[in-house]
Amino acid sequence: MIALLTLVTGVIYPLAMTGLAHLMFPAQAHGSLLVQDGRITGSKLIGQQFEDPKYFWSRLSATAPFPYNPASSSGSNYGPLSPDLTKAMASRREALRNADPGNTAPIPVDLLTASGSGLDPHISPEAAEYQAGRVERVRRLDAGMVRRLIAAHTEGRQLGFLGEPVVNVVELNRGLDENAAADSHR
Repeated sequence: MIALLTLVTGVIYPLAMTGLAHLMFPAQAHGSLLVQDGRITGSKLIGQQFEDPKYFWSRLSATAPFPYNPASSSGSNYGPLSPDLTKAMASRREALRNADPGNTAPIPVDLLTASGSGLDPHISPEAAEYQAGRVERVRRLDAGMVRRLIAAHTEGRQLGFLGEPVVNVVELNRGLDENAAADSHR
């Protein structure tokens, strides 16, 4: 009985579910990979670190030994009174203010903190809007075009009522680069 159940639940069932996933959801089953010019540049599901002011910046990542390490998904485990969290938030606040000194709007909290996994590719629409002016200025882009890109990369609530709308930063920055490449060919 042990050998039979091991075969059914440990081999046949996982292979059947993997096969069904590949048939029904091929992109997701392969990691929702992003391909550009024939090479893999990332995944829709894993954030990337952007520090150049011409890009929208993601949330902080608490993974080690480098940010957005998918092999080390973790939060920082800092409590709200942690001096390390306060220091990290102050450092990020300073970087955001230095990158856009004229922006006096309150900084959305998701730009100052890491997600629970440290890998989240999403920010709130408010966090994208906060950064839009900097991206427009650095790239010398029309404000309407940047706002349209933000809207195009904003994902609504799941099933229409679960969660909050979010913007996928990796895809938004790809959209910016694709738009810049299209403009340079005109």
